[in-house]
Amino acid sequence: MEIVVNVDVGNLDEAVRFYERALGLRLSRRLFADTVAEMLGATSPLYLMLKQAGSSPSAHTAQLRDYHRHWTPVHLDFVVADLDVAVARARDAGAALEGPLSTFTWGRQACLSDPFGNGLCLVQWLSRGYDEVA
Repeated sequence: MEIVVNVDVGNLDEAVRFYERALGLRLSRRLFADTVAEMLGATSPLYLMLKQAGSSPSAHTAQLRDYHRHWTPVHLDFVVADLDVAVARARDAGAALEGPLSTFTWGRQACLSDPFGNGLCLVQWLSRGYDEVA
């Protein structure tokens, strides 16, 4: 099974620049009349999808898109070799750090949000990663 990751953004060009600078992803191609950017460089492709603020995400909800910081039960974790370097790079690109860096048995973690309010974490494995707690 293949996983495709889609992230709604309010400004496609700004999002491409952010994910290139913050995480080292690269623009592969633009799709659907230049409303989707395919970003490669991770284990799964990341599709940045232009969706206007105030638009409806579904006919089954009254909720409207907004690009202020929001909570969602799904977020992306990006595994990095050096957490401190990765956090500095992400912040320089426009990410917001949402608290102090944390250290666990399995690794170190930083919780951030992109310029569109989407949460993401940077993770640096220590020793055997999640296998330390399995």
